[in-house]
Amino acid sequence: MSLSRQDVAKVGMLARLALTEADLDRMTGELSKIVEFVSQLSTLDTADVEPLAHPLDTRNVFRDDEPGTSLSTEQALASAPRHDGSCFLVPAVLGESGSA
Repeated sequence: MSLSRQDVAKVGMLARLALTEADLDRMTGELSKIVEFVSQLSTLDTADVEPLAHPLDTRNVFRDDEPGTSLSTEQALASAPRHDGSCFLVPAVLGESGSA
């Protein structure tokens, strides 16, 4: 499968890339080679290959996720620069007005 110049221009537009005419010509050739290379994988016989999530034999090295003791509201708010006694007060970031 070969990519057309229009395909590359559309992908460039979707990726918000400002591609010049020279970029389009170069990228069309390069991306077509990549697509052709990847399409070679479809010729492989994978009938006896088990699906896997990772190519290496990995295991979880983290500790078990077990509930523990938590800070009380007073402890959590103790060093907060601004709070109302039950919640942290932060500046509005989406243009919303409020008590923060």
